[in-house]
Amino acid sequence: MNISKQIAFITGANRGLGRHLALELLSRGAKVYAGARNPESVDIPGAIPVKLDITNPQEVAAAAETAKDVTLLINNAGVSTGASLLDGDLDQIKLEFDTHVFGTLSMIRDFAPIIAKNGGGSILNILSVLSWVSVGGYGAYTAAKAAEWGLTNVLRLNLHPQNVRVAGLHVGPMDTDMGSGFKVPKSNPADIAKIAIDGLASDSLEIIADDRSRKIQKDLAGGVSALYPQIS
Repeated sequence: MNISKQIAFITGANRGLGRHLALELLSRGAKVYAGARNPESVDIPGAIPVKLDITNPQEVAAAAETAKDVTLLINNAGVSTGASLLDGDLDQIKLEFDTHVFGTLSMIRDFAPIIAKNGGGSILNILSVLSWVSVGGYGAYTAAKAAEWGLTNVLRLNLHPQNVRVAGLHVGPMDTDMGSGFKVPKSNPADIAKIAIDGLASDSLEIIADDRSRKIQKDLAGGVSALYPQIS
């Protein structure tokens, strides 16, 4: 993929990784629509702010109507409530799934036909190392990200015949507002943005952004005993 020729739409682009993805794409010559619930919060020179709450189907449809020239969709918008699956607030658990699963799906359903009509292109879903493994806490987030990984695998097969490539980025904690609750070493989101766009440029279907994610990817082959030795 020639990044300089892409017209990108990024969800959750006003801060964190989304903002860095927008800056990285702009630095490489791409056109960027920056989706955010509050478009006034988008302070990225050169980006086109678009009002968007991905859990609102009307706003998703309006965004697709605005950005009819898109060739690259990056599903970055997310939420982390910290809710437990066993005793957490069900509304918070539903919010996690409405955002990471149904919101992401809504974006793809509205934007994939646009990308296909424009000659093909790519979709990048920002996943997580927690889509592969659980740490016990953050149950709603982990379950929703696992479901988003499943969604990514299904749609990469469904959309391949339409010349729409679906990729996933797996990454551990980053030094962002959302990652502030993790008391572990964190990646610089600017570095992760470069890795993500490099992956898109090389047409990678699976972008593994850090050592933690690479280790867990290897452990998947060992099954439950490799992932959770404390209970085996």
